[in-house]
Amino acid sequence: MLSRRTLLGALALPALAQAQPAWPEKPMRYLVGGAAGGASDIFMRILETRLREKLGFGLWLDNKPGAGGLVAAELAAKATPDNHTFFVNHIASHGIGPTLYRGRLTFDPLRDLPGVAKIAELPNVLIVKPDRGIKNVRELVAFIKANPRLANFSSAGSGTSSHLSGVLFGQRMGVEVQHVPYRGTAPSMAAVMNGEVLFAIDNAPASRQQVLAGMLKALGVSTGKRVPFMAELPTLMEEGVPNFDVASWYGVAAPASTPRPVIERLGREIVEALQDPAIMQKTRDFGAEPMPLLPRAYDAFMAAEVAKWRPVVEAAGTTVD
Repeated sequence: MLSRRTLLGALALPALAQAQPAWPEKPMRYLVGGAAGGASDIFMRILETRLREKLGFGLWLDNKPGAGGLVAAELAAKATPDNHTFFVNHIASHGIGPTLYRGRLTFDPLRDLPGVAKIAELPNVLIVKPDRGIKNVRELVAFIKANPRLANFSSAGSGTSSHLSGVLFGQRMGVEVQHVPYRGTAPSMAAVMNGEVLFAIDNAPASRQQVLAGMLKALGVSTGKRVPFMAELPTLMEEGVPNFDVASWYGVAAPASTPRPVIERLGREIVEALQDPAIMQKTRDFGAEPMPLLPRAYDAFMAAEVAKWRPVVEAAGTTVD
């Protein structure tokens, strides 16, 4: 026979179940810190069908570009708690931005937007205009030293990996280079092709077709190892740039008010999706490598990235107060 305590506990179970509403209850909003059609959009579109199947609802992308993704990040961090708002984060928002914009930030990206899951990494590539006659990194450095007024590079915006890649290149090679920010990868790449700037180090897939068509010259990839879809291209370290291993990375973060079970559930679904062969192939077809991490591992990764980039930003004197 059941005791009175056991019976009351059993009767309370349905009430407890009712106190934990099903999630999700509606389509999820993903704030994106770049213009429509960028890498953040593409990664979420690759995952969209699988997430809809597993969670029962789709997603919609809310693009709010600006400040290396931190405009959208702040909106996400301060969003009205609804358990359905997330942020597609990246190296700019959670790796470089916390140091670069620390004088202006009204929130802490790592504390107020903890990780849900890491998605993938993208290599950057150093590009120049072919008619410059620069065939390798050694010749680029020689050109910079001989033509200091032309020693400028473009980026997709302040605080992006293309910005800090250029800064790091100058530091590692001992040359002065001037940063020229643009509003996105496409105009940054166009600035190289038009001769407005000398070089750029930006996401490899964005310039791949122009490189193959001879409109741009690629000198090396930013990662420590060569990448499969352009294995003929040496790494910048192979080209003589010491200790240069940079990749743009992307993932999903959530407002700190989001219940931990929601973060864990969404993180698990994203990581499992990235292990699906078809999704892995679509990610690689874009020129990225799936690099799934669950929430706690992703948080640790991002903290390490902030520590990695802090001295680079501070040494360059590029912090925004």
